[in-house]
Amino acid sequence: MTSRIRIGVQLQPQHAPEYGLIRDAVMRAENAGVDVVFNWDHFFPLYGDSDGAHFECWTMLGAWAEQTSRVEIGALVTCNSYRNPDLLADMARTVDHISGGRLILSLGAGWFQRDYTEYGYDFGTKGSRLDALGEALPRIESRLSKLNPQPVRDIPILIGGGGEKKTLKHVANHADIWHAFVDVETYRHKSSVLAQHCADAGRDPAEIERSAEVKFDGDVDAMLGFADEITAEGVTLLTVASGGPDYDLTAVDALVRWRDARG
Repeated sequence: MTSRIRIGVQLQPQHAPEYGLIRDAVMRAENAGVDVVFNWDHFFPLYGDSDGAHFECWTMLGAWAEQTSRVEIGALVTCNSYRNPDLLADMARTVDHISGGRLILSLGAGWFQRDYTEYGYDFGTKGSRLDALGEALPRIESRLSKLNPQPVRDIPILIGGGGEKKTLKHVANHADIWHAFVDVETYRHKSSVLAQHCADAGRDPAEIERSAEVKFDGDVDAMLGFADEITAEGVTLLTVASGGPDYDLTAVDALVRWRDARG
């Protein structure tokens, strides 16, 4: 697990009527000094106009792999339900090669019902979706081991979420990175639960990099205060979101300066 603080930005592919707006935001983010650029895996906007402009994430990642030269890239997170696990592994390997070994394969069980309904996927239940993720992870790992050519690197697997019975067990068994969407106190509790799952799996929890969402409501000082608190708990990857059409990187710039000032 890395001990260096890294900064990510999630460029949400919504409300950008022209793809060039997203391309420009990726360029600005890389030039700003971020370590990771994420998008998300949805088919419709999650806020604002529900029928607003939106683009698909994995096609976009292929373009980002060509456009960028330094940052890692990925979807925060890929919905396990939307693609056959073996196909997803092959897609990940291909984008990994296009990028020269900079892909993070980020996964979650899925939750946004409209995506499922309009694109013809079985929504099931939260439990069934988490079970499906548990079944998919070994298939993804197996397919990655069989592909020719092999990935450029051992593609890191990130799992997002904090469910204590299933999600964190999947993290303990399969993830290189755990991404949390929680406050500091809740993170501390979830981390202890993950440690127990790791003990059950015979794995050192220190092997898993810790990642967290950073919320920004316009108050830079409050955001950086949270960054100080959550990194004190062992989190080393902090990701803040920005949506279209403007893709304001004010929070990104502040976090990069904060990271660099830490030395």
